[in-house]
Amino acid sequence: MQGEIERALAALCAQEVRIALAGRTDAGVHATGQVISFRAATELGATDMRRGVNALLPADIAVKELSQAGEDFHARFSATGRTYEYRIRNAPQREPLERHREHWMPQALDAEALRLAAGRLPGRRDLSAFASGPGGVRTIRRAEWSREAALLRFEIEADGFLRGMVRAIVGTLLWVGRGKITPDALEGIVASGDRSRAGPSAPAAGLCLVAVAYEGNARAKEEDGEE
Repeated sequence: MQGEIERALAALCAQEVRIALAGRTDAGVHATGQVISFRAATELGATDMRRGVNALLPADIAVKELSQAGEDFHARFSATGRTYEYRIRNAPQREPLERHREHWMPQALDAEALRLAAGRLPGRRDLSAFASGPGGVRTIRRAEWSREAALLRFEIEADGFLRGMVRAIVGTLLWVGRGKITPDALEGIVASGDRSRAGPSAPAAGLCLVAVAYEGNARAKEEDGEE
């Protein structure tokens, strides 16, 4: 994605343009609420630039909004929080058209156990048990499950995320949902700081960056659509 946007901006502005992303995602992870920032010397207005960039981008990438920001704005370092969503199709039959956006699980899941376990996540603590790289302390502000028919949605908001953190959390919560561990066991996993104690990483396809927050609670978010 980054390379495609930079190439489109370079062609439009007739100069090399480097962009900064609010959050980097692993291969297979989606982003409908990604925010980028860049500098370019151009006389084009925001509306014309957005139309021009979209005309040059491939069909699976789109710029939803473009506006001029202050000199000190940086998509990544100015962010005060991010929200990810993980989708699970919990049904006997998979949904082929959604296979790239959700994880299919035909096994029955205990929705109440999932909810109880997620409720133990908010707070500021060392979350190294869910990191695929260096660990660290983060503040989880919200972690909630919702259900729409066969579609389970897990939404988690934090001041920052460790590498692989959301997928590891989801994989551990699925242990709870399948009855492999109890919701109370989650506390011991977090306290251990040991990645081997947590569940396997959930597949990348179900994960999506849906929102980025900035100072003053300004929020960049797209509920639907693909980046």
